[in-house]
Amino acid sequence: MSYIVETMQNLIHQTAFFNLTFGNFIMIAVACVFLYLAIAKEFEPLLLCPIAFGMLLVNIYPDIMMSIEESTNGVGGLLHYFYLMDEWAILPSLIFMGVGAMTDFGPLIANPKSFLLGAAAQFGIFAAYFGAIGLGFNDKAAAAVSIIGGADGPTSIFLAGKLGQTALLGPIAVAAYSYMSLVPIIQPPIMKLLTTEKERAIKMEQLRPVSKLERILFPIVVTIVVCLILPTTAPLVGMLMLGNLFRESGVVRQLTETASNALMYIVVIILGTSVGATTSAAAFLNWDTIKIVILGLVAFAFGTAAGVLFGKLMCALTHGKVNPLIGSAGVSAVPMAARVSQKVGAEADPTNFLLMHAMGPNVAGVIGTAVAAGTFMAVFGVF
Repeated sequence: MSYIVETMQNLIHQTAFFNLTFGNFIMIAVACVFLYLAIAKEFEPLLLCPIAFGMLLVNIYPDIMMSIEESTNGVGGLLHYFYLMDEWAILPSLIFMGVGAMTDFGPLIANPKSFLLGAAAQFGIFAAYFGAIGLGFNDKAAAAVSIIGGADGPTSIFLAGKLGQTALLGPIAVAAYSYMSLVPIIQPPIMKLLTTEKERAIKMEQLRPVSKLERILFPIVVTIVVCLILPTTAPLVGMLMLGNLFRESGVVRQLTETASNALMYIVVIILGTSVGATTSAAAFLNWDTIKIVILGLVAFAFGTAAGVLFGKLMCALTHGKVNPLIGSAGVSAVPMAARVSQKVGAEADPTNFLLMHAMGPNVAGVIGTAVAAGTFMAVFGVF
């Protein structure tokens, strides 16, 4: 009988209930909310599902993120190995290759002025940088936090790892991906506040056709120019353009399909769960996390507003030929931000079609955020 009692006691003490803290229960509740938003409300389920489940796992069983150094047998936890690929910038770079293979750069090529809108939307990043400095973050931490303003999860992870801010990687990544998911909620009020009904109803001229030669040369030229000026952007910009070259060359259909489908989804699963697994209660529930979440929202709002305001300036300079709404797509959330521009424009005029016009600034925003990250790395001498 004593053997049975002892065995039952051992089994009971092996359950997670004896090891969970109040903070763990809070994070488990947050994970369930994220799962609800992903499944019931369909807020970017491809991102939120793996992130939320990683969050759930690490707060029930923290050892799933145990590092090799912390383990007694020299073997780390499963998600620790996933996380190492985040730190080494492998997964963010592969995500960029998939995005390049999935995205049509034609609208940006047809309307190069879209680069200006994409650049304007990066204002939020640098505004957040000085805000983070004001809140007590050191310069590298402030840079890692500020990149959230570009609404680009992979770049946020990439820069945090390169600048050695792995302690903040979890809150930064979760904030970045959360705001990417909430683009349809956050952006429209800002867009409507800064524009008039008449401006939102502006119809833009159809974009010119883009030749196959232009489509092939674009990723090559951008890679050469950007990477010569900022070599540190090569992992992101290079992979983005490689994926797009696969798409536009027309001779590697198998590679295009792999990069944009199977590989992309595999990477999303690994990256999402590993990002979620960085949100243990001990690492996530602190004042720095609250500051990061607030700064990320401010940065994203400033970036959206800057893009719209620059769109208004272009509207005035072109005598009403540019709809200011497309400026909000200058953040890096592809293609969600472009879809929001289309939706808000259609509310003003159901016959208005802004999607392809908004894709220009949207793609420019992806490049712009990578350039902003490369600029920070160059400033701090990180390679």
